[in-house]
Amino acid sequence: MVDIALTANNVVAGYVPDLPILKDVSMQARREAVTVIIGPNGAGKSTLIKAIAGLLPVSAGTITHGDRDITHMRPDLLTGQGISYVPQMDNIFRTLTIRQNLDLALRKVGRDAPARLDDLYARFPVLADKRNDKAGALSGGQRQFLAVAMALATAPKLILMDEPSAGLSPKAAQEVLECARGLTDQGVTILLVEQNVNQALRMADHCYILAEGCNQVDGSAADMLNDPIVGEIYLGAKRMRAS
Repeated sequence: MVDIALTANNVVAGYVPDLPILKDVSMQARREAVTVIIGPNGAGKSTLIKAIAGLLPVSAGTITHGDRDITHMRPDLLTGQGISYVPQMDNIFRTLTIRQNLDLALRKVGRDAPARLDDLYARFPVLADKRNDKAGALSGGQRQFLAVAMALATAPKLILMDEPSAGLSPKAAQEVLECARGLTDQGVTILLVEQNVNQALRMADHCYILAEGCNQVDGSAADMLNDPIVGEIYLGAKRMRAS
């Protein structure tokens, strides 16, 4: 039996009441695996991950983390449920140093904070080397590493990531996605929205494709890598509902 960390079931959500962007979307994220959500612009990808993160109201459907219903849970309470969220934009404090950013992320950890900080520095040596530098001076890829380190501060079991490679060079994008992939080896489940389709499919375990706020198709990321239906959906030539 597949061990499921997160389930979204028939979710309807959006930014404005009575104008849903997501229309009956369902998906699952397998524990200690990478699940990627892709789709054309305006498909509802970021809306879905924000709804899961408690940042947008869900007007219908349910979201469960393990056996816990988190459908209407506030974002600050999700941390206590072992869930962290890495937004696409404004995910670090640029005017603060790296150390200050991490201290903020560790503020609820208590007496374990010093040991956790050492662990984060060991995991991300570039952050340790630049700990007293302003975060805004980091490269794009290094800023994403800092955002991921801040998400890891509370030792989450599930990390939600919204387009982590957006705006990065191909090399930096690859490094960030490889970082996400590596977290699964330490027991972390990754659910990410990604616009870099080829790189995402090469590192993910399972993939969901959304278009026009609806499920289109899902399956093994490896199988989808060369599936012509992926191109058809992106080009707008085909729309199909997953059975």
